[in-house]
Amino acid sequence: MNPKILIVDGDGESCAERKQALDKDYEILLAKDRGSALAIFGEQRPLVVLLDLGLPPGLNTPEEGFATLSDMLARQRFAKIIVVSRQGEKDVALKAIAAGAYDFLTEPVNVEELKVTLKRTIYVASLERDHRELQQQLHADSFEGMLGTSPQMQLVFNTIRKVAISDAPVLVLGESGTGKEMVALAVHRRSARKDGPFVAINCSAIPETLLESELFGHEKGSFTGAHIQRKGRVETAAGGTLFLDEIGELPALLQVKLLRFLQEGTIERVGGRQEIRVDTRIVAATNIDIKNAIAEAKFREDLFHRLAVVVINVPALRERADDIHLVAQEILRRARPTCGKEGLIFGDDALRALKKHSWPGNIRELENRIKRAVIMADGKRLTAGDLELAPSPEDQAPTNLREAREALEREMVIRALARSGGKIAPAAVELGISRPTMYELIEKLGIQRPDRDSKILHSRQFESSA
Repeated sequence: MNPKILIVDGDGESCAERKQALDKDYEILLAKDRGSALAIFGEQRPLVVLLDLGLPPGLNTPEEGFATLSDMLARQRFAKIIVVSRQGEKDVALKAIAAGAYDFLTEPVNVEELKVTLKRTIYVASLERDHRELQQQLHADSFEGMLGTSPQMQLVFNTIRKVAISDAPVLVLGESGTGKEMVALAVHRRSARKDGPFVAINCSAIPETLLESELFGHEKGSFTGAHIQRKGRVETAAGGTLFLDEIGELPALLQVKLLRFLQEGTIERVGGRQEIRVDTRIVAATNIDIKNAIAEAKFREDLFHRLAVVVINVPALRERADDIHLVAQEILRRARPTCGKEGLIFGDDALRALKKHSWPGNIRELENRIKRAVIMADGKRLTAGDLELAPSPEDQAPTNLREAREALEREMVIRALARSGGKIAPAAVELGISRPTMYELIEKLGIQRPDRDSKILHSRQFESSA
């Protein structure tokens, strides 16, 4: 469907001329006064408004036009409104821009200038609309920073909502890279402890000789180097939540001390003899098979039962394939500005490859691949190759006429560029097309565009087409 353009002009002849000039490319809506303009604006929601400031009853003054502009922006603050003012009224046009108009033209309006202005404005309006829709979708599909519409993730979100209102310990299970810390943080944020501290510690990242002091603190002089009294993580998290990541790696001695804290609510610092009561909630996580660890006597069964009052199983990314594109799009949205590549999008082959990959590293792997691809990509579309993923079978064998035509075009363009040493002009001549068309094909097909001084394209493209 053609984009909707609302033309608001009190001059019927001028309205008809503009409609005739634009009718081929746009769905034109007409209004001759403020009342009808606002009614159409509210019902039809045009993408762009072309507003003549001279409206009845004061055709020769801009007051009614400014009132229309104000009313439209009050109803839709993102509206793209191009105002038209008379010659010699540049100050009036600039005042309209300050009031919220997107652009201005002066009478008499040149048709070609009008078309260029409309095309540019529609492009910006479309980008902004798509961005707002994506943000709304992400807001609807997100939960405390986590994304997922799959039944598996909805179960995780529902469990978090229920367990958060209690003080019960929680055990989060899942593979590495699935987002277990985000689950723990969501439990904290949804709890009555949300204004208290959230303290995280990785039990496998700290040497066993230091871990006891790190968790429970120490008294001055309790060991060499203990020059002052120091609180441990359990105490610093008082009134809030302590997240114990990789709890399966906790040494046996500390498992006993943690079990005692969960049972009694008290701790003793290293070198101390005084029991200290601490109000800290424990959320623990592990990626090991905890039941096997219990069977092999590597993890205490009584501690497991104390920690696992509520268990939250975070699914692997491959188990919720329907969420992959949603998560990938959000990662790409965040990564683009850091590299100045705001217009970068996923190509069809990349989206299919994302869905087919098994993702052993889960969301962490997905994030790393996308960030690296954004940095290294040369075109406007990320390809499966940019993501260093194998193309899916669908990309190797076209399933419809459009894909077959694109595959043939890609092969011919790549081979022509190879024969021309990467030079655009001779390759375009060989293919019987213009240079601008050649550039459009390179961008459309996701072919890496050669640098001006380059003699060859990326070797992988030629190898894949051989």
